[in-house]
Amino acid sequence: MSDFDPNPTHRNFYGRRHGKTLRQSQKGYLADDLGTLRPRGITVQDNPDRTPIDPAAIFGDDRLIWLEIGFGGGEHMVAMAARYPQIGIIGCEPFINGVAMLLGKIRAAGVSNVSVHPGDARDLMDVLPDGAVARAFLNYPDPWPKARHHRRRFVTPEHLIPLHRVMAPGAEFRVATDIPDYMRQTLEEVPRAGFSLVHEGPEAWDDWHSTRYEQKALREGRVPHYATFRR
Repeated sequence: MSDFDPNPTHRNFYGRRHGKTLRQSQKGYLADDLGTLRPRGITVQDNPDRTPIDPAAIFGDDRLIWLEIGFGGGEHMVAMAARYPQIGIIGCEPFINGVAMLLGKIRAAGVSNVSVHPGDARDLMDVLPDGAVARAFLNYPDPWPKARHHRRRFVTPEHLIPLHRVMAPGAEFRVATDIPDYMRQTLEEVPRAGFSLVHEGPEAWDDWHSTRYEQKALREGRVPHYATFRR
């Protein structure tokens, strides 16, 4: 496995970093593939001064960049990469089991327009320049259902204000969740951070690719909701 340490020293992190024991093949993906797919200059370890990075250096050209925040098992991210090969997609996910699953899917799909930060999305937003991101996705984020934990949700100023800064004018921010209270907080907090609501409801986007978390929600009788915001 890579010698990467995903635990930054400059902020708190809530949530799991490891789950079930990885299969041998998944350990191989981490050892062989993560090093070449991980963007440089993101972590405190390799960029302690938090110097802004050049987004063009990630993919080797000035293509548009999309950001997936918490890609889970990687189903949506890989599908978007395959559908839009001219776009560069950066995925952030601190749960190493999800990272390993994504790397396996990248191999299977043969996509090359992806970059993987196995850590907190805030690390990346620290060092991206203003207006670098053309579209962002937040799909089935951790709901943190207890009221005292709502401040840990992504849809809080701590996350949304940096996200607004790194997104380009007119950029699209998509949110999908099956938790009504999460969508309530999303509809309250995201506009306060400077975004405009474009659409919200049970209809998914035309290019939406369902995730394992959505399928679980559907099996358990929960109704997905989707919201689109404009920066």
